[in-house]
Amino acid sequence: MINKQNLWFLTLFSLILVLSVYYITMPSELLLTNNSSYNTDDENTNVVEIEESDILTAMRISLDEERLELQNTLQETLTSNASSSEDKNKAYEELKHLDEVKGKEEALENKIKTTFQLENFVKIDGNEIQVVAVTQEHNNELANNIMRAVQEEFKEKVYVTVKFEK
Repeated sequence: MINKQNLWFLTLFSLILVLSVYYITMPSELLLTNNSSYNTDDENTNVVEIEESDILTAMRISLDEERLELQNTLQETLTSNASSSEDKNKAYEELKHLDEVKGKEEALENKIKTTFQLENFVKIDGNEIQVVAVTQEHNNELANNIMRAVQEEFKEKVYVTVKFEK
């Protein structure tokens, strides 16, 4: 039996999910402003255009689907009358942990994007962090710099892997 609160939660969550998938799959041309005369006066400025790779989009969607499935399972545990209070506490803690991990991933993606001007994808799994960066140049120095930048965000030692995509 679904009560009103659960129905509202599922409705709003579904709406947020649909809008986020739409936003991710939306062409990047729609997000740009129509200020085409912005840089026409100064021809010496360098304009860097960064487009998100289809690989990164696929990775994000896959991770989101995986986490959504886990969140649904945890939500069912939380709302189930048959679950013990210990199980509900564990489910709540796991939901909090998922939110923290998602926030850390977004922060790391933004840091890498601003520091190195690279479109990237970050996945945190325990103490292992996978970074996928889209760039034409694949060199060890860039990978080491990305690893150092990621490690700076953590107090404990984490294992960072960097993979380059074209």
